[in-house]
This record gives sequence, structure tokens and C-alpha cells, in this order.
Amino acid sequence: MSAPENILLIRLKSIGDVVQTLPAVHAVRDNFPQAKLHFLVSKEYAPLIRGFGDVDETIPLDRAAFRSGNPATIATTLLKLIRDLRKRNFSRVIDFQGYGETAWFSWMSGAPERWGSVYETFRAWAYTESFPRDTTIHAADWNLSLLRQGGLRIDAVRNRFVLPEDALADGRRFFAENGLNPSAPTLFIQPFTSNPKKNWSLENYLSLAKNWRSAGIQVLFGGGPSERAALEPARTAGFPVSAGTPLLATAGLIKLSTVICGGDTGLLHLAVAMDKRVVMLMPFLAPGRPHPFQHPDWALTPSDSRNIADLHVSAVIGASRRAFADCGVSGAAINCRDQ
Repeated sequence: MSAPENILLIRLKSIGDVVQTLPAVHAVRDNFPQAKLHFLVSKEYAPLIRGFGDVDETIPLDRAAFRSGNPATIATTLLKLIRDLRKRNFSRVIDFQGYGETAWFSWMSGAPERWGSVYETFRAWAYTESFPRDTTIHAADWNLSLLRQGGLRIDAVRNRFVLPEDALADGRRFFAENGLNPSAPTLFIQPFTSNPKKNWSLENYLSLAKNWRSAGIQVLFGGGPSERAALEPARTAGFPVSAGTPLLATAGLIKLSTVICGGDTGLLHLAVAMDKRVVMLMPFLAPGRPHPFQHPDWALTPSDSRNIADLHVSAVIGASRRAFADCGVSGAAINCRDQ
């Protein structure tokens, strides 16, 4: 009997891209039920892998060391990583990212089977099987396609992030400290993305929040540490703001919320993987755009342009009303008044 596979999965960043490997990770586990699965990821996103129930071990990478400009630090970090990868004797590497550094890591692992998603064909040398990235399909679908092209069988597609209990407890603690009832209908708003062109204005989000507050819905705003100052108007308006809360604690807040509204950002993709109803505001929906996986109808775009600023508050209120109704919050939907 052959030994179980020892498989390395690679996706270094960012939140949404890491989350969108989840259906493929489930599929790898389905094909190799006895394998030990390792996941190489940038250390700032390593907490996410705690919710990947099929992964046995996380390998966090300090990419800041490679950007330090210090040759000694870079060399020490690289040698440590090579030793760390080699000692595990991987039988297979699946690189979902396909960047220059991940191609090198795949090759340096010494695994006899190395599959890679590549943006540039000249990186194919690092892999035993390489597949040109198809940018016309959803990232999660592409990750599954990579596995199919490698010969794996994909049956039922799953996308399930299992929130750790301590993260849910952190979310409950935030709710309690801010006078929020975890059993009451709640709207979580994530107003900022990594790209200003994908951002709807905070003023519009505040109009949305006030509309739902007037209907008796709890509303809170999320954001990163760098967005605390930008979210001060939300705090001034009397809304709880969780900016700077650790990543998994924020996931706990999302899990406790009923509807999650925001732009095309990683936390909304994470919400989808936790089976939460989202309203994702996008400038436009086109092939390859990372809409909510398996739920393109949960994306909302301007009807007459590709400028997200042209998305009317009334349209977002309507979309969120339908989202609450989908979650069984029909009373709030009836009482909601458009502004």
C-alpha cells in the first residue's frame, strides 16, 4: 500500500483570493482523503486557514522579510523556508497563485509533482504541469478548473468556512460591549475596499445605515486599522465601528450579522463562505469579475454606467430589503421606507 499523499497548497494573499481557494481545497481533500494538506500563506492571512477544515497545517510566510532590503534577512528567511519545505517531503504541490515567488517556492519544495496556475508562460519551468490562467472565469472556478486539468475529479462543489469558536466568542463580546443583540436582525457594512474605484461613498453608506436604523435594524460598520479615521463619521452618527478588530473577530461579527453589504472586498467573499447573505456593490459585472461565488444575483451594479458612484441609494436599499427578506426578516422589509 502506498503512503498517503503529503500535499502543499499555495496562495499567499489576499483575503478574497485566499478564501476563493476554499472550494478547491475541499476538492483536493475529496480526492485525497488520507492526505496531509499544508497551506503556505502570508502570515497576515494565516488566521484564515484556521477556518479551512480540510487543511492539517498552516505554513505562515513573513513576506515582509523579503521586502526588507536587508540581504542577510532575505537570505536567512529564504534558507529557513527552503529547509522547512524540504523536510516535509511533499509528494505534490498545487500553486493557485502562479506568481514568480510562488513558482520558485513550488520548485524549491522538491516535490515530484508540481501543478501551477500561471499568468506568464515562462514560469512553467517550475512545474511538472502548468496551466495558463483563465481570467474570464471566477477565481474560485479557475482554481477548480486547475484541479480538473490536473486530472482530479470534482463532484459536488462546496464553499464552507468553519469559524473557530473563539472568533465567534470575540464577535459576541463586541456585540455585548456595543449594546447589540446577537439575536436581532443586523446589517454589517464594509464600506472600503483596496481599490478606491470600487468604493461607494461613505455618505451613501450612512444614508443606507440610517434608513435601516429607522426600521429597527441594528447596523455596524467594519474596516481595517488604517480606516479608523475615515470611519469617524459613522461613529459620530452613533453606529458601532469595528475598524481594527482582528481578522477572525471580524469574521465573528459577520457570522452574527444577518446581511453584509459592501464592495468587492475579501470580507464579503468570506461572508459568502460562511453562508451569509451579502449585497456586493460593484462597478460592473463581467466575465472574470469576482462576484459572490455561486450567487451572481447578490451583486448590484449601476444600471446605466460602470461608475459605482452612479449606484443610487434607493437601489441599494431595495437590494438589502430583498436580502433581509431572503433571511426571513419580512417585518423589517415591510416597515422599511425608501429615502
